[in-house]
Amino acid sequence: MNINITGRNIDLTEGIKTAITDKLSRLEKYFTPDTLVNTTLSVEKERQKIEVTIPMKGNILRAEQVSDDMYVTIDLIVDVIERQLKKHKNKMITKYQSGSNLKKEFIEEETQDDEIKIVRSKKFGMKPMFPEDACVQMDLLNHDFYVFRNAETDEVNVVYRRKDHTYGLIEPEC
Repeated sequence: MNINITGRNIDLTEGIKTAITDKLSRLEKYFTPDTLVNTTLSVEKERQKIEVTIPMKGNILRAEQVSDDMYVTIDLIVDVIERQLKKHKNKMITKYQSGSNLKKEFIEEETQDDEIKIVRSKKFGMKPMFPEDACVQMDLLNHDFYVFRNAETDEVNVVYRRKDHTYGLIEPEC
């Protein structure tokens, strides 16, 4: 694994470089030797931030962690990358994709399935209404989205609340 370390608004000391290299070397068991790992460290108002990007064939693994202590952040980022790798592996096995940068031993080893499990389903009648009425109904229920049948088009639509406190409408494309 080739680890590329970049610093923004921070002096990269040998201690930090060594800590990053040691912790990220834990990931060597998952990757081929020619895999490139881009690591960017930055400091913004006493927030220690690390971004790790690992380009792979068809995908990019990316993780970002923020903490008050750079060494704690390094530990956190490795755990996040390992979780993403296991998810990616399960996805590849499910879709019968090639392993690209991952070692064959890692792909072939047994894993627990992190299957998506639907724990609750709900049925409800959808009476036709206008998008504005659906927004009012969504606000009354204190939800972030609302599914309804559009009275104008008789199609199923979704209204949703955006981060800037405006509303959005999703309509099916014919």
